[in-house]
Amino acid sequence: MASINNVEKFREKLRQGKFCIGTFIVSADPLTSELMGDLGHDFIIVDGEHAPIDTSRALGHMMACRGTDCAAMIRIPWNDKVMIKQYMDFHPAGIVVPFIRTAQDAADAVYAAKYPPVGMRGFGPGRGIAYGAMDAKSYLDASDTETMVILQIEHVDAVKNIDAILDIEGIDGLMFGPNDLSGSVGLLGQPTHPDVIKMIDEVTAKVKKTKLSLGVATGYSGDLDSVQVWVDRGVNWFALNSDYGYMQVYARKTLEAVRKLSK
Repeated sequence: MASINNVEKFREKLRQGKFCIGTFIVSADPLTSELMGDLGHDFIIVDGEHAPIDTSRALGHMMACRGTDCAAMIRIPWNDKVMIKQYMDFHPAGIVVPFIRTAQDAADAVYAAKYPPVGMRGFGPGRGIAYGAMDAKSYLDASDTETMVILQIEHVDAVKNIDAILDIEGIDGLMFGPNDLSGSVGLLGQPTHPDVIKMIDEVTAKVKKTKLSLGVATGYSGDLDSVQVWVDRGVNWFALNSDYGYMQVYARKTLEAVRKLSK
C-alpha cells in the first residue's frame, strides 16, 4: 500500500537524518509533479490552499508521482473535517493542514484524519485500498500511518500554544510558514525580522526535543545562504520554491543571458 505514495521512502530518509528537498506544486497540470519526481525531489506538496487545483486535479498529482521516488503530499484548503476526509481518500503521503493556532485545532485535524476509534474519518477508500483489490483489514491495519499529518505553524497564536500543540498525539510533523507568521505580528513580508526569527527559534527548540519532523516552506532564487540558515537551524525538510517559481527563475536567467549576446 505504501508504494503508491512513497511515504515509507520519505520516512526512511528522515530516520537516517537526511535533509529532504521538495517543492510546492501550483500548476493544475500533473505533468509538473511527474517532472519534479523524476528530477529527484524527495517530496512535493500540491497546494490545495492557494493554487487553482480542484480535488480531481489534486488526485492526478498524487498519481503522477507513483512511478517516482517522490512522496506526494497535499496542503488542504482549510482545517475542515469534510475536506480532510476527501483528501485523505486520495491516499497522499501526507496532508499539510494550514493555519493551526491552538491545541484544539491540532486535535481536530488528527481526529478528522484518523479512522475510529482514534478519530472520526468516514470509511470510503478508493485508491488506498487498491480500488477494492485489497482486503479491508489489511488496509485498516496500516492506513492511519500511511498518511502523515503535518501542521503548518504560521501564526503567533501557534507559537504561544506550541507546548499544548506538541502534546497532541497523532501529529507527524510541523511546517513553518514564515511569511504568514510575520504577518500575524504586523510584519508581513519581513520573515527575517528579529521578532519573527525569535518565534521560529523558540518553536524549533521545542520541536527538536520531540520525534516530530520539522519543515519550512519558502521561496528560493539562488540564495544558498538563506537555505543554509534553515539547515543550520535543524530543519529536516525544505519546500523549495514552486513549479512556477522554478520556471520563472530559469526563464529570467535564460532571457538575460541570451539578450547579452545581442549586445
